[in-house]
Amino acid sequence: MATDILMLDLRQRCSFADYFVVCSASSERQIKAILEEIDKSLGQEGAPLLRTEGSTESGWVLLDFGDVIIHIFSPDIRDYYRIENIWADGPPIVRVQ
Repeated sequence: MATDILMLDLRQRCSFADYFVVCSASSERQIKAILEEIDKSLGQEGAPLLRTEGSTESGWVLLDFGDVIIHIFSPDIRDYYRIENIWADGPPIVRVQ
């Protein structure tokens, strides 16, 4: 299950994506399950996965759906990179803790 979910609106701040979704998963198995379910669900809605970066073993996976980029982090890696702070000027749309 994904935890600490954040969706940022980057439409006015970024040229390569409209939204960033950032979430955490507590194990490699959970990261894999989350990325597979997101890919399946968005694929069924007609949003093809364009590119994947990172790996479950590294504690970070990026899913690029074009206008939406999803980051799945282990808690330690998320705390280390603090990607939310890099894009802090993007207003949050959703925050689930």
